[in-house]
Amino acid sequence: MLLGNFLIGLREGLEAALVVSILIAYLVKTGKREALLPVWIGIGLAVALAVGFGLALTAASSEMQFKTQELFGGVLSIIAVGLVTWMVFWMRRTSRFMKKELEGKLAGALDVGPAALATVAFLAVGREGLETALFLWTNITSSSEGSTQPVLGALLGLACAVVLGYLLYRGGLKLNLKRFFTWTGGALIVVAAGVFGYGFHDLQEADVVPGLHTVWLEPHEFFAKFGSAGDWLQTAFQGVLNVTPQITALQLVMWALYLAVVMFFFLRPQGSPKKAPAEPAPKSPASA
Repeated sequence: MLLGNFLIGLREGLEAALVVSILIAYLVKTGKREALLPVWIGIGLAVALAVGFGLALTAASSEMQFKTQELFGGVLSIIAVGLVTWMVFWMRRTSRFMKKELEGKLAGALDVGPAALATVAFLAVGREGLETALFLWTNITSSSEGSTQPVLGALLGLACAVVLGYLLYRGGLKLNLKRFFTWTGGALIVVAAGVFGYGFHDLQEADVVPGLHTVWLEPHEFFAKFGSAGDWLQTAFQGVLNVTPQITALQLVMWALYLAVVMFFFLRPQGSPKKAPAEPAPKSPASA
């Protein structure tokens, strides 16, 4: 679970760090340093919103009865997976145009005033923050290891993302962003598959979906063959794939279905954009 949350924090944090670096670099490059304050205010509000959202989810779930809490967690897990899946494909498709798009929005906001600048920064960072908060919350609440390791993994990932973002901004690091987001996107799909399956397991515990006692896999039986190393291997297996000690039939089917379908479309080569047909060359007077 520590590794999975580290990956989430690293990828999502780096996306937010790239957004921030693009906004700041544009203002510095155009000599609009006085506009940095409203941009930082917007970024701060977005971070506060994401943290507050995570705390609100925790507070709301703690006041619920067991079955209601499982229903709440199951529904949010499936929603979080949907958002992360959309984000992975969106980032793969539009990452090369992100800089141009953000700079265009920022240029328009400069003509409007400080409030518009803060709004652009807030919306750009806030979307990433809310997605990250929701996905981390569902991942942490589904952990069987308690909250310490998952939270630590997420914080380490976010810290690395901040450092990478700063190095990219200063020009001290050259990173192939397309390759980075492809590899981390594939790894994140594996993590999301576990959250997706666990979401259906929560719905089974809430008695919304049947089959809670139809157990197909119990990882501890397999890892027990490895003796003393079995406990560590089982913890790593459950942490990375985000699966429960007892895997029901529905949970396994949904995990495999999501992983196979989403990974197929993610790894499928992207079609190159079609070129516009060339205009016919004008006829020379002689040929006319």
